[in-house]
Amino acid sequence: MTHYPNGPIVIAAGGTGGHLFPGQALAQELRRRGRRIVLMTDERVQRFDKLFPDADIYAVPSATPSGKGIVGLLRAAPAILAGVARSFSILQRVKPAALIGFGGYPTLPPVLAAILRGVPACVHEQNAVLGRVNRLVGPHVEAIASTFDAPKFLKARDAGKLVLTGNPVRDAVIAQAGAPYETPRGEDRIKLLVFGGSQGARVMSDIVPVALAQLPEHLRRRLAVVQQCRAEDIERVGDIYKEAGIDAELSDFFDDMPERIAACHLVIGRSGASTVSELAVIGRPSILVPLPHSLDNDQKANAEKLAQAGAAWMIEQKYFTADALRRQLEQLFGNPSDLEAAAAAARRQGQPNAVRDLADLVEALGRGEYRALRSRRNGGNGNGGDDKLLKFATGGA
Repeated sequence: MTHYPNGPIVIAAGGTGGHLFPGQALAQELRRRGRRIVLMTDERVQRFDKLFPDADIYAVPSATPSGKGIVGLLRAAPAILAGVARSFSILQRVKPAALIGFGGYPTLPPVLAAILRGVPACVHEQNAVLGRVNRLVGPHVEAIASTFDAPKFLKARDAGKLVLTGNPVRDAVIAQAGAPYETPRGEDRIKLLVFGGSQGARVMSDIVPVALAQLPEHLRRRLAVVQQCRAEDIERVGDIYKEAGIDAELSDFFDDMPERIAACHLVIGRSGASTVSELAVIGRPSILVPLPHSLDNDQKANAEKLAQAGAAWMIEQKYFTADALRRQLEQLFGNPSDLEAAAAAARRQGQPNAVRDLADLVEALGRGEYRALRSRRNGGNGNGGDDKLLKFATGGA
């Protein structure tokens, strides 16, 4: 394929917030640099097209294998092949400089089409576990950008492709990165933020209000709760808080979540990659409840990273009871210095320059510079895990 260094950058991302938010952040940075953006995703894009206001957006057929093994793959194969064919045609038309995939099965057809057409391609892994699609295409792309320096399931043969960029966060998150943490002491209000990801989480509505209602009265009267609930749960959750005398603001969606995170003293939520990255960049302590059925337990691995750094407390969902949460909250609210220390630890884990570093990598791919650089740094064979490679996108070049 003819090289088009001045062509657009193609972002391939699944239709969930966890994949689209880092793609949105990268698009914002690349637009500031004067780059044109093409988004390739699945049919769910209609819910997120406002995140990419200046992009050319294409819906591409795809499918997630239903069940394990060859049978699941065979069922998904027709949609995936149709997606590859459509992606191939789109790439021929838009003539991109490079393509980056953000994981999930909706990104598989565009990434495969880019590999077949010779478009410089890389993938980004947001989680502490390398996703299945990224594992599949890893041997064939030029770079694997990563939030973590040693993602689980990264094969030794692909280690030389790893570039530690961090997970890009949106401009609205970066704008809150310097917000100071004001430790709640004495009779100060305790601002609690509860959410369960882009679609909400029933378990938060089932457990958190009951736990808060069981707190001693002197703590309940200090609480100011903001909670994202499913629409069908708002009334019953509100009734529990009202009965307990707890000040609460409930909604099925908040469009200013970064500001809400910055304003709170403690977050209770899931541990998807975007959530974990935003908590770290803004610097807020959290109680994390990993989604128990996530592929390869990636949310648990994410939560463990923050917990091990002293920035969060992880409670697996099977142990996430109202009584367990009440005890944890009583301990934290009674020792606000623990919250303050966790906020500082979270901020130390933050990677506010991730979007700049990832944009540098993608543009280097588009200019045809990255492959030669990688080869030089790995002794001319393109393999190995030279530490200097990890510093490429952060000025180490």
